[in-house]
Amino acid sequence: MFHYNSMLTNADIENFKTFTQKFNSFIVIGHKEPDGDCISSSLGLAELLHQMGKNVEVLSAGPFKRTETKKYQEFFANSLKPNQDYSNFGMFIVDCSDKSRIGEIDAAQLEIPVFVIDHHKTAQNTGNNCIIHPESPAAVYLIQLLFEAICGEVTEEIAPTLFFGLCTDTGFFRFLEEDSAEVFMAVSRLVAKGASPKKTYNHMTGGKAFSTRKLLGVLLNHAQSYFGGRLIITYENQEDTAQFGENGRDSDMLYQALTSIEGVEAVVNIKQETETECTAGLRSIDSVDVSKVAAVFGGGGHKNAAGLSTEIKVQEFIPKLVEEFAKIFEK
Repeated sequence: MFHYNSMLTNADIENFKTFTQKFNSFIVIGHKEPDGDCISSSLGLAELLHQMGKNVEVLSAGPFKRTETKKYQEFFANSLKPNQDYSNFGMFIVDCSDKSRIGEIDAAQLEIPVFVIDHHKTAQNTGNNCIIHPESPAAVYLIQLLFEAICGEVTEEIAPTLFFGLCTDTGFFRFLEEDSAEVFMAVSRLVAKGASPKKTYNHMTGGKAFSTRKLLGVLLNHAQSYFGGRLIITYENQEDTAQFGENGRDSDMLYQALTSIEGVEAVVNIKQETETECTAGLRSIDSVDVSKVAAVFGGGGHKNAAGLSTEIKVQEFIPKLVEEFAKIFEK
């Protein structure tokens, strides 16, 4: 029998059990544009609920843009079942903490009880109806600990999916530090159940289109440094997207290239999604808390990885970002 560590408390487990005992059917949903952690958390929780004898609908607003996420799209519905009475359902929101982030999907309009499982620093605590641990490297890690605490061990079927989610949010473990022994013990249990590091790495890093490398060159060319090289900001405009395609991004490769530059402490990658809307990914190496910058523009995330979406044009947005980072770099 697995003995869960101190991150997942007795109160967490009892709150989860209390919520699941109230309903026989659940909706599991995560944020729009799901990444590996969101996908794996959703599918892992659904499998746990199935093991507990519950009925589950797994939903996502999508889109499944990233190369490594496309194969999982078939496991998600993008709308509620017609003529289904959802008044006696419960809802789990994973890898985010509020309905505003799950996107344009009809499940967002349901007025049913919600339980949140999240690890973001900006997550909104909802009392007993949540498990929120910002110190967790991924939401899926919390799902694994829940699974093991309730069922004793994860199933062989779900172990590779849980492993994939943990790998994506930890940058294949390169974001973890010396206090991560318990995480690696959890990883070893997934590998013992059949998760393959080699296959997962190849799945995450392979299969990229030639256009992703062309766009990478454009983004590197757009990059500008600020504060003596401590901050780098780059962007993708709509013309770039039109030329290289909606799926031309390989953000992880871009972040690796820019954060490896001597003296760089933070990186921002902006995309002009529409004429008036920008999205941005923010990364930092150590002490810079990019979640605070993202929160100013309605976003959030972790200390070293955050994201946002805001109504603005990229050339107007860059000076505003620089102004916010000045509060960090010019103290």
